[in-house]
Amino acid sequence: MVTPNKEDNQNNLKLSIQVSLNGLSFCALSKEERRIVYFRDLLFTRKLNPSQVLREIEKLYEQETFLKEENPEVIVLFSNELYSLIPEAYFNEEHASEYLKYNTKILETDYVAHDEVSVSKMMNVYIPYTNINNFFFDRYGEFEYRHCVSVLAKEFQIQNKYQTEGTRVYVNCYPGGYDLLVYQQGKLHLANSFNSATKEDFIYYLLFTAEQLDLDPTRFELILLGRIREHSDYYDIAYNYVKEIKFMDTAFGYIFSSKEEPPKGYMHYPLFKVLE
Repeated sequence: MVTPNKEDNQNNLKLSIQVSLNGLSFCALSKEERRIVYFRDLLFTRKLNPSQVLREIEKLYEQETFLKEENPEVIVLFSNELYSLIPEAYFNEEHASEYLKYNTKILETDYVAHDEVSVSKMMNVYIPYTNINNFFFDRYGEFEYRHCVSVLAKEFQIQNKYQTEGTRVYVNCYPGGYDLLVYQQGKLHLANSFNSATKEDFIYYLLFTAEQLDLDPTRFELILLGRIREHSDYYDIAYNYVKEIKFMDTAFGYIFSSKEEPPKGYMHYPLFKVLE
């Protein structure tokens, strides 16, 4: 019997980690088998601050055997509202913080990062949680990180590449809010994130956005993903106003090691997508 060494194991395993102030998600893929070998989803009982989130991460790494022992290729996703999408032609890295100062409170200790969303010719300027990045660097060395909206904007642009008419509104739900991206005639027209504690909040921001963009809710296509289910309160109130609603169609083709029912792909779309 041949036992894989740690280097072989690292080359074969890819771990995606999604970090937000409302929870954490971990998903590891055996690339050769296209098998999900580890999945962990943790929701906090309340919104934490970055220092508190780091303590939760440290606890998990003390408790979870997989996280303690394995050394995979790692990509970290940050999910927060501290971002702004900028046309590539107007982006200047030396003045990155200028794109955030009108809608985000920036501290002197904050590091401003950016992702290239090449298919849209956009740059996503955002603030990652530096203390959490430092933890993962100490644990794994070099690793990749992105903002969740960067992943969504790239993939949705690919899906809308050949759309010459109509409007698609994508809503990525998570505890306490959602990301909203609007594509008209195949091009990104708006990307924003909203806090949403109730179903009334949920529909208010959706309809407010439609009004600002002069969209008729009965005529655009609403595509849902994230933590939302059919006939939930959020779904039902949206259906009162938007008649064409569907869930994100996903076909990752992953095999799950667990005997439990695998997570629905649309519920953890960015987490699964970056493993491809």
